[in-house]
Amino acid sequence: MARVAVVTGGTRGIGAAISVALKNKGYRVAANYGGNDAAARQFQSEHGIPVFKFDVGDYGACEKGVAQIVKEVGPVEVLVNNAGITRDGMLHRMSKESWDAVIRTNLDSVFNMTRLVVEGMRARNFGRIVSISSINGRKGQIGQANYSAAKAGLLGFTKAVAQEGAAKGITCNVIAPGYIGTEMVAAMPKEVLETKILPFIPVGRLGTTEDVARCVAFLAADEAGFITGACLDANGGQYMA
Repeated sequence: MARVAVVTGGTRGIGAAISVALKNKGYRVAANYGGNDAAARQFQSEHGIPVFKFDVGDYGACEKGVAQIVKEVGPVEVLVNNAGITRDGMLHRMSKESWDAVIRTNLDSVFNMTRLVVEGMRARNFGRIVSISSINGRKGQIGQANYSAAKAGLLGFTKAVAQEGAAKGITCNVIAPGYIGTEMVAAMPKEVLETKILPFIPVGRLGTTEDVARCVAFLAADEAGFITGACLDANGGQYMA
């Protein structure tokens, strides 16, 4: 029986590429999304991947969403924590609402979803947890105190959960993408992209969503059982720790 994989924020951008890559590897994929119904319907129609709408920042909503996925698709063996938002602004101008929104969606969601699937993984002696961080969680970024804090938090979470799950066949890893050619990056002014970003990426290009998806597929595989507590930097050499 194919393993069941859940991808949060799995119908657009990097999440969509991850969902498709895992389906192509033979997983039964459930793609979560938060609000864009039209995009979710189009994604489901194009790829035949079932979609499930719930707010990953809300623990109660996650309880209901995970229960529905388990009922309709099967017990969750692979979890990809991909959902994320930005609410950028310099700290001295950042509102409490902008801080709370990013921490809730980008960090609280990872606790919510992982907490709700980890007991089943422990019972089955198998699990793969992969969380999507960011280059800016590794090095920080002006105007992103909230985003950088949330994405850095995934590193500590991952190392702790990796140690807790290791004896039960559960791995927990994080991927920190650099600048990826998503809608968000495409919306940046061309001058900013060409003068302040691309010159600092040694490979000379933006990453693709497929670049990140391949990393997830690698870490989610049964054969990746000796890799846990790791951060895979997929950034074209822009940041080397």
